[in-house]
Amino acid sequence: MNDALTDKTFTGLPGVTDWQLVRGGGQDTLLVTGPPPAARASSGPGRDDARATGRAADTGDAAVRGTDLAVLPALMRQLDETALLTMARVLDRTRLFRGDGQPRTDEILEALAVAPRHAWIVRRWLHTLTAEARLHLDAATGRYHSLAVPDRRDHARALRELDGACTGLGYPASMTRFFRAAAERLPLLLQDRTSLQEVLFPDGQTNTAQGNYRDSVPSRWANHAAASLIAGESRRRTAPTPLRVLEAGAGVGGTTGTVLEALGDTPVDYLFTDVSPFFLRTARDVFGDHPGLRHALFDIQTDPLEQGLEPESQDVVLAANVLHNARHAGRCLAALRELLAPGGLLVLVESCQEHYQALTSMYLLMSPAPGEQEWFTDLRAGQDRVFLTAGEWARQLDAAGFDPLPVLPHEEHPLAAAGQRVISGRVRSHRARPDPGRVRAALAGRLPPALPLPRIHTVDDIIRPANPTGAPC
Repeated sequence: MNDALTDKTFTGLPGVTDWQLVRGGGQDTLLVTGPPPAARASSGPGRDDARATGRAADTGDAAVRGTDLAVLPALMRQLDETALLTMARVLDRTRLFRGDGQPRTDEILEALAVAPRHAWIVRRWLHTLTAEARLHLDAATGRYHSLAVPDRRDHARALRELDGACTGLGYPASMTRFFRAAAERLPLLLQDRTSLQEVLFPDGQTNTAQGNYRDSVPSRWANHAAASLIAGESRRRTAPTPLRVLEAGAGVGGTTGTVLEALGDTPVDYLFTDVSPFFLRTARDVFGDHPGLRHALFDIQTDPLEQGLEPESQDVVLAANVLHNARHAGRCLAALRELLAPGGLLVLVESCQEHYQALTSMYLLMSPAPGEQEWFTDLRAGQDRVFLTAGEWARQLDAAGFDPLPVLPHEEHPLAAAGQRVISGRVRSHRARPDPGRVRAALAGRLPPALPLPRIHTVDDIIRPANPTGAPC
């Protein structure tokens, strides 16, 4: 889209009271909203959805019965403590902090030879270590000093003791090996001289990733709760046709197996999708000829309609641990909403809390692609973060045209602090939106013929970055 376009180009489009042009994703997107209703009911979920979320919470609890949830915060802190030691050890290798050294962020990045796409991770380290009083920042000069460097033996001991914490959290032994290997290779990983995929999927095996997304206690709870919500959709439907489920970014199938098990003999048209052919091949091996299971490539960053999917073609859309990768959450949610039939259900499993251990391992998978010019263009723009909070997700769902359901587990639940949450919403049917066809036709008359039309997504509200200049949060 031409940068010479002005606000006048998009002002006064039929039925449009507010708009936002979102760049990237192969084609620009225009989010448009109409006049707000006089009042929007805020009575919460309906009786059926309230019962469904209650059953989902009970199902999550049953999945982790026998686990002492009270000890999990201490185990997670042990993982985080090991990560803090690892961050400090890597920073100390630059020698910039020794003596009276007071380096700036750019000097640290240069000394570590960090690939530009991973620079955000080191900035998060600096922010985290400062928040934990392991490092100090002179706000007036922007220089860091007084790095608390752990003894080499203390760091080695912490890495050895990861076994107990990982076992208590439900991780397999391969996850402990993954955390250690990532810590040992961090300088090379930050420099893009080796890839985390080689560590996470050794010899093409997915056991480690499955341990993270399927077997850990927080993931097990969330997967079973999400599966309960989806199975509940089959009970509330009256149509004799199969339940149509699209799983976006299914990856190693850490959630898929639990959902298929919960659906049991329910006739389904279950479309397992991912952006990588590797995961589609793995899914065929893992799930075999499960009745109604299909596979397809699908990229959440690109318009679903351009990828062969039809409007209102799904009863359920499931996205487990993937939508945080969307460069613009509102655009992605609006596109997924258009795939859902009236009253359809969106179910997300998302981490809503940053974990230090992931800052030395899994977060390397979340950096922008090499050469990618823009990263997040939504409310995270200019901020060194990936994850949205549970409240931010609920606000995004509401703005995109969903009635949000209660986030699970509830805030008072022992597992809420683990950050892995089930966020769901039902397609709202009582809100008039601009007609995309009329908007597109009007816009076509305003643009030069050589300029491509943006995708048009209607939403109920526009959410803009609260902190466009972007101090890390």
